[in-house]
Amino acid sequence: MIKFENITKKYNRHTVIDDFSLNIEAGQLVVFIGPSGCGKTTLLKMINRLIQPSSGKIYVNGEDISKIDPIELRRNIGYVIQSTGLFPHMTIKENLELIPNLKGEDPEAIEKKTEELLELVGLDPKAFLHRFPKELSGGQQQRIGVARAFSTNSDIILMDEPFSALDPVTRSSLQEELFNMQKELNKTIIFVTHDMDEAYKIADKICLLKDGEILQYDTPENILKNPASEFVEGFIGKRRVWNNPEVLKAEDIMISNPVKVTPKRNVLQAIEIMKENKVDSLMVTDRHNQLLGMVTLKAIKLQERASLLDDVMEHNVYAVSEQEDLISVLKMMNDHKIGYLPVVNESKQLTGLITRSSILSALSSQLIDLEVAF
Repeated sequence: MIKFENITKKYNRHTVIDDFSLNIEAGQLVVFIGPSGCGKTTLLKMINRLIQPSSGKIYVNGEDISKIDPIELRRNIGYVIQSTGLFPHMTIKENLELIPNLKGEDPEAIEKKTEELLELVGLDPKAFLHRFPKELSGGQQQRIGVARAFSTNSDIILMDEPFSALDPVTRSSLQEELFNMQKELNKTIIFVTHDMDEAYKIADKICLLKDGEILQYDTPENILKNPASEFVEGFIGKRRVWNNPEVLKAEDIMISNPVKVTPKRNVLQAIEIMKENKVDSLMVTDRHNQLLGMVTLKAIKLQERASLLDDVMEHNVYAVSEQEDLISVLKMMNDHKIGYLPVVNESKQLTGLITRSSILSALSSQLIDLEVAF
């Protein structure tokens, strides 16, 4: 969708961007973040040619943007800045419909879309269409700014710290609105921020920059769990995983090789296998590793020793997917008053087992890492 190819930007002898290359997939919300002066806003403005690179190319849908008329390019890219950029002498309706009218879109379609966009950002069209920007609060103006960016009917939206001047409650609300709009309208959004919490909340991927270079480009979860360098770890904050427990997935806290048996084993054999492996439960699977059920020592120790596990095992077993987060895992265990949760993949094959001990072990290792880091 958007491709940066060997981009360099110099001001006199000072290099702001150094041989920057990146591919951004269509429909993703990508956050550029990093220390002041790292080049994130410069890169954003290169996409709509407000800033020209010293060397290198930028492609949108395979087309070199340097060969596109800049006015035409900008009419097809939404742009939101911190100060909203609304025209004060125009009503909200006129602000939202300006670019669609310049592009010659159908008037009835424009009017319908304007009302839909206002509703998407949580504003009543009847109450706001004919007001002027000065009659709105800062949060309401920013909502209009977001709506106007989406009004261009473009596939790309650029957002340069659009929420940074807002109070925390309004900012959180707008982050939620933006996240929902992006998922509903499937736009490609490049979002610049200096706030790591904001990045975690909205991003599909985060591009962490320093001195015009990429330090790490990955999902929020992977950056939190596997920072690429000490600088990245320091920038995101060493205790971020503790502040964001939802990034720990079932695959991160499970026992990877739980002891398992076939349903054709008998109770005596199951008890011996438990003793040998020092466990008090066994997963029961078929020859394709499909989870069938489980047995616990407590449940089978009074059963006839010759009984087959197929007859005495618990068939209705709660299980979670590998991508289920820690909060959901704990809720399921507490809601159903269980101490074990098998983990299965998309094919319902057993891949692991979560116990309260495995959760404590995973959290303890995180704490040890933090203590070593300090």
